[in-house]
Amino acid sequence: MLLEKIKNIPIGYSEVNYKDKTYGVTRNDFNNGKSIKIYAEELGGSDFISLNYYITNNNELLKPCEMSEQKVIHFLNNYMLSHEN
Repeated sequence: MLLEKIKNIPIGYSEVNYKDKTYGVTRNDFNNGKSIKIYAEELGGSDFISLNYYITNNNELLKPCEMSEQKVIHFLNNYMLSHEN
């Protein structure tokens, strides 16, 4: 479930491992947790992940920013929180 993976990322800044690289991740929640923005940037590299996630009365919507939905889903299903968090 994507929402569970998203909510496992702490609000604010944290670091995760993804594809054997470290990413700095920022999670911001809005509208009492009904809108979530995540931006992850590869530290020392050029890759990034950017998404918005909306929870409505009827469903949940994943909205990637400037990238494929497949890339965002792969990140969410495969990141590992760094031990320092």
